[in-house]
Amino acid sequence: MSRTFPLDQARSLPFWRRPVALLFVMAAAMPIAFATWSALLNNFIIEVGKFDGSDNGWLHTVREIPGFLAIGVIAIIVFMREQVLALVSLVLLGVATALTAFFPSMVGILTITMLSSIGFHYYETVNQSLQLQWLPKDRAPQVLGLLLAAGSAATFLAYGLIVLTWRAFDLSYAFVYLVAGGTTALIAVFAFFAYPQFEAPNPQVKRMILRKRYWLYYALQFMSGARRQIFIVFAGFMMVEKFGFDVHEVTALFLINLVFNIVAAPLFGRAVAHFGERNALAFEYVGLVCVFLAYGGIYYFGWGVVLAAVLYVLDHMFFALALALKTYFQKIADPGDIAPTAAVAFTINHIAAVFLPAMLGYLWLVSPGSVFVLAASMAGVSLCLALLIPRHPEPGNETIFARFVTPAPAE
Repeated sequence: MSRTFPLDQARSLPFWRRPVALLFVMAAAMPIAFATWSALLNNFIIEVGKFDGSDNGWLHTVREIPGFLAIGVIAIIVFMREQVLALVSLVLLGVATALTAFFPSMVGILTITMLSSIGFHYYETVNQSLQLQWLPKDRAPQVLGLLLAAGSAATFLAYGLIVLTWRAFDLSYAFVYLVAGGTTALIAVFAFFAYPQFEAPNPQVKRMILRKRYWLYYALQFMSGARRQIFIVFAGFMMVEKFGFDVHEVTALFLINLVFNIVAAPLFGRAVAHFGERNALAFEYVGLVCVFLAYGGIYYFGWGVVLAAVLYVLDHMFFALALALKTYFQKIADPGDIAPTAAVAFTINHIAAVFLPAMLGYLWLVSPGSVFVLAASMAGVSLCLALLIPRHPEPGNETIFARFVTPAPAE
């Protein structure tokens, strides 16, 4: 690994070795493993693992435990730099994904899922911290949108290859997982040696912190994690269980999502910068309420597969606006709070994720439509919280109530 390099001198480096370039490399590397794992997962666990709805719920509960323990990142960065931890986590994600199909029993699937999840969640925690430290506030929404588009483009490539080759070459789960996971691991190893260690100007607090003035951010993170779990766990599962989608059909649906994200994500970034975080998040949550209620209608009223596919694409698109939550925190945070708060927020985001999939897995066996109605109510709560964000958030002006409170030292 190259020597430590001050962030404010990074412009002297070739463009491909600058911090933003590294963010793009990591943004492209992670989805190759994770998105491939996700695309094959529902078919793999149903066809090979013989999972039912309850088993699927337990799988995702296990998958989310490392997210709940993301606060452990604070202890790790005491002796390991965030940039190194991000790349090591990518290697773990890649290797675990590569080995997924070699452990087809329930115990094996849960174990390898736990390992890949540690890599994914620790990477995501540190990556969010690095993004907010390395990107200037005035450009963050636009660049975050471009990073999302880059990840979508990499995922599009992976999904496209699956759609084109799965049946044509009669591929196996083992081969696809091995190639995808190995690619992510190799890119991470390359980045470890190709980039210098970037030194941000603001040293990060290396202990857990909870600040009262971040309460709205914490609440939004909690609701986001609870609501998102229902989409991740049950929306794709519905497409396979209810409508009998094959691997290439599920992946084709993901491809449609990606095309929209590649185009829309940069536009969403600009929209957040122009309209503000409150308006962007409110738009997202109104859309999600409608989408989840319509999901419920599929079960209650027998609406068909075409509507289900359209809703799946819209659902995925609305989630792209979640970048506004990152920029909201960037605007209200003390610069040294970014790393520890990213870890705390990731843990808060996954509190519901630890028990919700397993619990709702049992509800799914009785009333699948009720699961989506519950998700709509969660999106409604998120909407109410988003409306508490001021038009111009900053330290001391974290919520709309700040104008009624006597100014006090940031805490």
